[in-house]
Amino acid sequence: MIDKALYALPLALALVSTASSAKAPEDILDELAAKSKSAYLTQSPQNRMMMPDNPAYIVAEEGEALFKQKRGPKNASLEQCDFGKGPGVLKGAYVELPRYFPDTGRVMDLESRLVHCMRTLQGFTNDDPQIKQRHGNTDITKLMTFIAIQSNGMPWNPPTNHPLEKAYRDAGEVLFYRRSGTLDFNCATCHKQTGGRIRASYLPNVTIPEEWTKAISWPAYRTSQETVRSSQHRVLECLWQMRYPNIKSDSDVMLALISFWTDAARGQPAILPDLKR
Repeated sequence: MIDKALYALPLALALVSTASSAKAPEDILDELAAKSKSAYLTQSPQNRMMMPDNPAYIVAEEGEALFKQKRGPKNASLEQCDFGKGPGVLKGAYVELPRYFPDTGRVMDLESRLVHCMRTLQGFTNDDPQIKQRHGNTDITKLMTFIAIQSNGMPWNPPTNHPLEKAYRDAGEVLFYRRSGTLDFNCATCHKQTGGRIRASYLPNVTIPEEWTKAISWPAYRTSQETVRSSQHRVLECLWQMRYPNIKSDSDVMLALISFWTDAARGQPAILPDLKR
């Protein structure tokens, strides 16, 4: 991780200069922490110090190369993929996801939309490693990191105009507060109180937008795992800790939860890429 960080600073400066926000992720975090006086936002000064050298910048650079590269059976790039703002438009697209896409008739988040474009534009199938391998140092992770940081500093603003967008958001809220599983937990067990902790770690409160925007700012580099993780991976990991059954990637349940948690951070600036424990 340290070796990667040595190469990250020049790349970080280059990406920040071309991203949608003039502010670096660490500056956005500092402003939120000063505003809210949150223990959650200030609990890891070591991680804050590492943010300018975030290894996620390297992952994003690799993602940019993949995004522009012609690949797959159709020998096409992803530059015509529409993430909601038109083919190839990335600036501000991520903070307005999940959203309804008429061409699929579904509400989709960044990961599911990216997979859709890899299938339709490039010709990959579900069995190809480019799509099948979702988590860790994968093509999907690299591409999502590159796409997401184009929305750094922009406010979360997922649309709710279409009936399905509102339905997914509302279903996600029900799932967030529904107690079930062998431990009779729900998401709110950990995320509906201020100053709550698991061992030494403070937990974000879904009702405090300044905290919640950091909580949902994925993709992010996890120092404890030495890799970049996605929103869907975070949901899977939370449910595993709650002893819930696993849910499928891109499923309605997955997208409903992500729709609700994004809506809960509405109006707050995204911290992309973030660096978490």
